[in-house]
Amino acid sequence: MQENQEKFIDLINKKISGKNLKYSILTMGCQLNENDSEKIAGMLEKMGYSEISDYKNADLVIFNTCCVRENAEERLFGKIGEIKKLKESRDTILAIGGCMMQEKGMLQKIKKSYSFVDVIFGTHTMQNLPEDIYKSLINKEKVKDVIDIDGEIYEGLPIKRNDKFKASVTIMYGCNNFCTYCIVPYVRGRERSRKPEKILEEVKQLAEEGYKEITLLGQNVNSYVGNGEIKNFADLLNEVCRIDGIERIRFISPHPKDFTDDVIDAIANNEKICKIIHLPLQSGNSKVLKSMNRKYTKEQYLNLVNKMQEKIPGVVLSTDIIVGFPEETDEEFEDTLDVVRKVNFEQIFMFIYSIREGTVASEMEQIPEDKKHERFEKLKKLYESRVDENNEKYLNTVQKLLIEGTSKNNHEMFEGRTDTNKVVIFKPNEENQIGDIVSVKITEAHKWYLKGEIVK
Repeated sequence: MQENQEKFIDLINKKISGKNLKYSILTMGCQLNENDSEKIAGMLEKMGYSEISDYKNADLVIFNTCCVRENAEERLFGKIGEIKKLKESRDTILAIGGCMMQEKGMLQKIKKSYSFVDVIFGTHTMQNLPEDIYKSLINKEKVKDVIDIDGEIYEGLPIKRNDKFKASVTIMYGCNNFCTYCIVPYVRGRERSRKPEKILEEVKQLAEEGYKEITLLGQNVNSYVGNGEIKNFADLLNEVCRIDGIERIRFISPHPKDFTDDVIDAIANNEKICKIIHLPLQSGNSKVLKSMNRKYTKEQYLNLVNKMQEKIPGVVLSTDIIVGFPEETDEEFEDTLDVVRKVNFEQIFMFIYSIREGTVASEMEQIPEDKKHERFEKLKKLYESRVDENNEKYLNTVQKLLIEGTSKNNHEMFEGRTDTNKVVIFKPNEENQIGDIVSVKITEAHKWYLKGEIVK
């Protein structure tokens, strides 16, 4: 497969040499999609294309799609319409890939309504992109490269990182959980774990290139299965922590049912692992959780949180919550608010439930939209009422930050994040540079950021 990929990369490179062709990638969705887009960019750069931010001036446009929420389709179709005009004026090649292309019926929908799309590729065929583009560019073919079976794991894909100091590393693909609201197992396939030696090889390479922070990625990251001495996610975490040069380690997204004691111990015992844990709740009611097929109860979730808080000094939690799941009553939603009060999450990513065709929940009795929005506002109000209190606990503490860049609102200030993911702005010293890890004393707490001073 790698030889075939390199063959077509070389053929395209020779064909477009000297033409200064540009590409643009629009990424929709999660960090896994972002990581995939970095690999797509890596292949395109090897072909001889160079990146341009404005897709209206690109010779090749790629949409890397998501299908978790309904509005993703509306966004995609709107963008496709804009590209049609570009194709007429400058013969732009349009390729669409990612999760949405694996949805049942989506291939036919694109083919019928948007016949001008040049290349369609799925989550299991991304590695074929050089060949697909060659067929479109040279042979003027309309390429449909989507397979329904679970794809293999392909190592060694070229990659162009979006950041020089932070990087994501995918450790596994797919999901076996089949939550009743979720389309991911149908479009990403079943769980497949990368070999631990390949993961460690990638992380070591990142360390040699000067990266300071990595995020380990997976649809269900803590169900990772290794081999040899690295048998599971806890073993992998411990091994990654031993790599010199990597100073901060994050991971997303774990599943509460797979959050074992050895993973908690690994976090507690390794200073490199950031002390914010993203622990998706989805609902605080046990009956609703059963309807979601989440495989834990409200009580089990709270017991897990208590165990983390007892064992991991300074731990904070973030979460995902779905509002308005089918058949959820007002009383059941109150259980979600109860968990939010008890856990006091540092961050909450809130989503109004939207129907995904092909899932079990799409066949259940739906809740009126006004009721969903009413509950959403209630949850939002509760969360925001806790933000100031949560921020104030950082006052007069010294936090280690990775300097990520200049502040968006004040270019004389630098911006970084605590290991609990709080944004901090501060005035740098002359010797400070982007990518440094510095100690900052927090002097002010604002609603959505903190302010601090460098500690020498």
